[in-house]
Amino acid sequence: MSDWSAPICAYCERADAGFWAEPVNALSNGAFLIAAALAARRVGQGARPDLPALALSALVAVVGLGSFLFHTLAVRWSLLADVIPIALFIYGYFLLAMRRYFGLGLVAALAATLGFSAFNLGLEPALDTLTGASTDTLTNGSIGYLPAILALAGVAAGLLRPQGCGLGPLRARAGRAVLRVAALFALSLAFRTLDRAVCPVWPLGTHALWHILNAGVLYALIRIASRYRQAVP
Repeated sequence: MSDWSAPICAYCERADAGFWAEPVNALSNGAFLIAAALAARRVGQGARPDLPALALSALVAVVGLGSFLFHTLAVRWSLLADVIPIALFIYGYFLLAMRRYFGLGLVAALAATLGFSAFNLGLEPALDTLTGASTDTLTNGSIGYLPAILALAGVAAGLLRPQGCGLGPLRARAGRAVLRVAALFALSLAFRTLDRAVCPVWPLGTHALWHILNAGVLYALIRIASRYRQAVP
């Protein structure tokens, strides 16, 4: 049986099992709370508040709180508080993208999201088999976010496909915006991956930069989706 209170030392900044052993990593989660507040303020205005975007904004705040728990308590159950809200945001945004950007019906959007989930779950084992090594270890746990980057790139490519009249220019603008966010997410993921590698020269590590940049990613994604919805007749 798993010991849910077993300590986890996963990041460069943590040198012991103390509550405040990762102060920079813990406090940098404030970026998610700021992003959540800014996003909620933006999408909640007007006569027609964007309820899906508001729900995602609230989830961003939960991401920050869950990550704070993990970077202070650093035990197995708090790891779940960290990763589950992130997964919910990824799948929730994917579902919204299928509905809002591509106009899929609810059943089709759910089917696409389930397919993306299956791809997400199967990618790491497939890469482990192909490489003969643990890609999770090699990437400092970042491999699990690769499907999210691929999904953003795929959504951007779909939006950037040549269109006729109507929503063509609007879709293209949204596609370029999503592509820029994908690049920012890749940069933030690089900082997450490099955290342990820089320990010898920078004991604080780079995980806090992942938090800060990723908060910007989540805010930008919500803003793009809300602006697209407001601009569609």
